[in-house]
Amino acid sequence: MEQTIAMPPAGKSATTLPVLVIAIAALAGCTASPTAQEATPATAASTALDNVETDEVECPANHARINLGGNSASVTGDLVDTGEREFAAGAVGKDDSGRVVTYTVATGDAVFAIAERFCIDNPGAITELNHTRTIQPDEVLLLSPDSSIPWVPYFNPAGAPAGYQQIPYQLAIEAMSTAAAAGDIDSLRSIFANELSALFPNPADADEIQRALDAGDLDVLRQMFA
Repeated sequence: MEQTIAMPPAGKSATTLPVLVIAIAALAGCTASPTAQEATPATAASTALDNVETDEVECPANHARINLGGNSASVTGDLVDTGEREFAAGAVGKDDSGRVVTYTVATGDAVFAIAERFCIDNPGAITELNHTRTIQPDEVLLLSPDSSIPWVPYFNPAGAPAGYQQIPYQLAIEAMSTAAAAGDIDSLRSIFANELSALFPNPADADEIQRALDAGDLDVLRQMFA
């Protein structure tokens, strides 16, 4: 606050002014001038962290794309894990060469965030590839299908005619996907025989699935019905 200094009235001895000035100077000397504060350990650590550059993984120019058509599934481009984030905090499954193959859904995850994390241009293909409309915690999603193994279409079989009844087919496909994820070969065989096999317009497609079931090849069946 600005201080008002009272001046002596006219006619009074001027000798009081030096005394007043000296008193003010002494009072000012009692007020400690601010000094630079030393950085506390916490402040120093925070400053050091601010100066550290984090190694963030960025998406490559050639983004990944999941390709689905007929009875085949493949991925093109570079499928790269750029790291955990909000709505995509699950675990990654890799093959022996370090290539991303699967992703385990965490609670609260969203498909679009998962696609962003792995630089996938077409998020909707993730659910279609995995024969589902919604994702659930602990569900293992296939992200990098093996193009040498057949994939069974989700919405309707290859060569389906106009007016094809999709709902019974899709329900049977979802049941096969659940059984494949559980490694339940007996349920796979039962569902296929009783609900799915007759729904393929092309008998050759059903025969291919039957061969995998006869062999009990869960690796193949898990891609067919990811």
